Amino acid sequence: MAATINKRMTASIEGDFVVFLIGMRINKLWKIGKWWPVAMAMNKMLKELASKSMEETGFLGVEQSFSVIVQYWRSFEHLEAYAKDRDGLHYPAWKAFNTKVRSNGDVGIWHETFKVHAGEYECIYNNMPPKGLGKIGELVPASGKLEYAGNRIKK
Repeated sequence: MAATINKRMTASIEGDFVVFLIGMRINKLWKIGKWWPVAMAMNKMLKELASKSMEETGFLGVEQSFSVIVQYWRSFEHLEAYAKDRDGLHYPAWKAFNTKVRSNGDVGIWHETFKVHAGEYECIYNNMPPKGLGKIGELVPASGKLEYAGNRIKK
């Protein structure tokens, strides 16, 4: 388990970036043959992205929980290039989902994409190990002018 940083911290990230939220919902638990491949495909894609350099993919990092995966990308163009790469793992997984599951209701998938301009975000971490933006950016003390949320976000 990562050590906690026992003081208020915030994250600083150079330039614009993209936040990509993705998840799945098991609608019919007994149809394991439909939802298990979807769950396993995401893990394989995350390993694929972790094995490549940020310069190559634009993938900055990931924060994963049971129901939602938060990905950070340098740009929407990088995210889209990965999604459309026929030599990567996403394209065949997407194709398999649309062939085997499509809109039959067995398992749901969703995603949301947010383009974040430099300085147009704020975050706080207290008694936490590096997490979220704090893992991909630079952690700095949330003190002085950075003590309050209104000062941490560009207005």
